[in-house]
Amino acid sequence: MTTPAILLIRRRAALQVTATFAAAAAFPALAQATWPNKPIRLLVPFAPGGSSEIVARSAANELGKSLGQTVFVENKPGASGNIAMAECAQSTDGHTLILGHIGTFAVNPFIFDKLPFDTNKDFKPISLLAKVPSLYVVNADVPARNLREFIALAKSKPGQLNYGSAGNGSAGHLAFEYLKMVSDTFVLHVPYRGTGPQLTDLLAGRLDAASVGAPAILAHIKSGKLRCIATGTKERLAQLPDVPTVLESGYPGFEMTQWYGLNAPANMAQAAIEKIADACAKAMRNPLATERLRSDTALPVGDTPAQYAAFIATEQARWKLVAARAKIKPD
Repeated sequence: MTTPAILLIRRRAALQVTATFAAAAAFPALAQATWPNKPIRLLVPFAPGGSSEIVARSAANELGKSLGQTVFVENKPGASGNIAMAECAQSTDGHTLILGHIGTFAVNPFIFDKLPFDTNKDFKPISLLAKVPSLYVVNADVPARNLREFIALAKSKPGQLNYGSAGNGSAGHLAFEYLKMVSDTFVLHVPYRGTGPQLTDLLAGRLDAASVGAPAILAHIKSGKLRCIATGTKERLAQLPDVPTVLESGYPGFEMTQWYGLNAPANMAQAAIEKIADACAKAMRNPLATERLRSDTALPVGDTPAQYAAFIATEQARWKLVAARAKIKPD
C-alpha cells in the first residue's frame, strides 16, 4: 500500500531528477556563454618579426575586443615550428590557440619522418586569417624580363641557373620547387640560413633568382635592384600592377602564397571554435586591421572552420607532391 508520505518522497525525487537533467542540458549553453573566462594565449611558432608577427598581433588585438578577454601573443620558435605545435596539441586549458602556417600544417607532415603529434587529428581549424604573396624575382643582371623568358632561359641552360632560399623546407624553397615542377625545368637550389643572407647574395648577383615573401623584397623591386618576373597570387597585386601572375603566364591553377590561419587543440569545445571563427571574420573585415595587413602586402581572409579545413586539405595535397618530387628534408 502506498502511503501519502511515500508518494510525497517519490514526487520530490522526481523533481530532483528533472532539475538535474535540466541543469545538465543548460550546461553547454552556459559554457558557451561564459567562454572565454580568462586570457587567451596565441602561440606563434616563429621568432618575433616578419609577416607572422603582423598577422598574429593584428588578429589578437581585434579578437580581444570581440571576445572580451586579452589575447596575448607568445612566440615559441624552434624545430620548424614543431615545438609550438606540440605544446598547443597537448594543451588542456581551453584557452590556447596557435597561428597556423603553410609550413607547419601543409609541409612538415611530409618532410619529417616522425612528429610528436598528428597534424590532422590533434588540431581543429578555426579560420584562415591572411595570405602573404610569394614573389618570383631575378637579380638585375639576369636577361629575363618575365617568367616566360626565365623558363626559356632555364630550359636552354639546365642546371646552370641557381636560386636561393632561406633553407631546406622553407617557403621560398617550396615555392621555387613548385615552379620547377609545373614548368619542368632544372634550376640549382642554394639553401641559406635565413632570408637575410640569401637576399645579400641575390642583390650582389651571386644568385640568379629566388622566391621571397613580398614584404621582404618589395622595396628592392621598386628600386630596380631586383626584377619581379611573376607573383604567386591568383590575381595581380595592387603594389605591382604590371607584373603578371604565374597563372597568367601559362600555368593554370598555380597559387603560391604563405598563409596564416588560426587553429586550436582538438579538445577545444566546438562552441568555442565557432565563437572564435565569428570573431575572426569580423576582425579581418575591420578597416583598421586590414589596413595594417595590406600595408604589409598581406591579403586578409577570415573564413569558416569548414572552409579553412578544406583549404588545408588542398594545400597538403599540393605540397605532398612537391616535397616528394624535390626530396625535401628539413635541415
